Amino acid sequence: MSLDADAIVDRRRIRRKLAFWRIAAFLLAVLAVLGAIAYAGGFSDLGRSSPHIARITVDGVIMEDRQVTEMIERIGDSDWVEGVIVAIDSPGGSTTGGEALYDSLRKLAEKKPTVATIGTLAASAGYMTAIAADHIVAGRTSITGSIGVYFQYGSVVGLLDKIGVEVKTVKSAPLKAEPSPFTEPEVPGAREMIGRLVDDTYQWFVDIVAERRGLDRAEALRLADGSIFSGRQALGLKLVDEIGGETEAVAWLEKERGVTADLPVEDWKPRSATDRLGLGSRAVLAAGRAVGLDLSFLVTVPTLDGLVSVWHPQLSDTE
Repeated sequence: MSLDADAIVDRRRIRRKLAFWRIAAFLLAVLAVLGAIAYAGGFSDLGRSSPHIARITVDGVIMEDRQVTEMIERIGDSDWVEGVIVAIDSPGGSTTGGEALYDSLRKLAEKKPTVATIGTLAASAGYMTAIAADHIVAGRTSITGSIGVYFQYGSVVGLLDKIGVEVKTVKSAPLKAEPSPFTEPEVPGAREMIGRLVDDTYQWFVDIVAERRGLDRAEALRLADGSIFSGRQALGLKLVDEIGGETEAVAWLEKERGVTADLPVEDWKPRSATDRLGLGSRAVLAAGRAVGLDLSFLVTVPTLDGLVSVWHPQLSDTE
């Protein structure tokens, strides 16, 4: 009897182990399938199997973002997207980021009817984004404009003098790595060099405003003094086409481009940092979450650098 009891216990133990590994294998297979689907198309694109109007949200500081560009390309290639609304609420950002977004949206507008809506703010590179659409709708009190470019740099020479630190540099030519926060007075020609850089980009910005808004270049240049405008002011200056919001944007798509007005408006989002990782990396992140570890530091955050097209109010008269 003792031997029979031990055998029964052993068999039960083996059955429990087999059950555990079968469940584990099943769960692993499910995760592998979901990971493969996410890797191939991104979770953000799942379930889009009926006609709709795509909404692209552009908010916060605009940076060059390959995932956003890829998302816009997928929208352009989707047979289910019949129109696009670009919902903007941004003070601008890097000029390169604005240019990349502008170019991507212009390519999209060649494939899909595209309208932009301006929420609280679409200034500088935010306005650059808006003019990529074929129609711009702004709120009466929206803030827009701020057409221009700037390059900002600081000086820490006074601070270094106070703490007794001197920075020495050996360089190939006087203008290399200029302007420098460690040099005072400025190296001759450094400010002029940056001025030429800013002006070249500024002239391009003015050109696309004139082209997209149907303005004489002289008029576009007059408006491109960095001024901001309310939506109502912008309408009178031909910087926007209509006062309103998403309802008016959908109505324009229907009236001017034949898009069915009762189609649902669905948000499209770029793939997350996790979506862009391989299955193995996602498993590592999932394992970290399972044991309470935050591995988000694996995702790099872009910094605002180079030429900038961003609007922000001055904090004081002395700033």
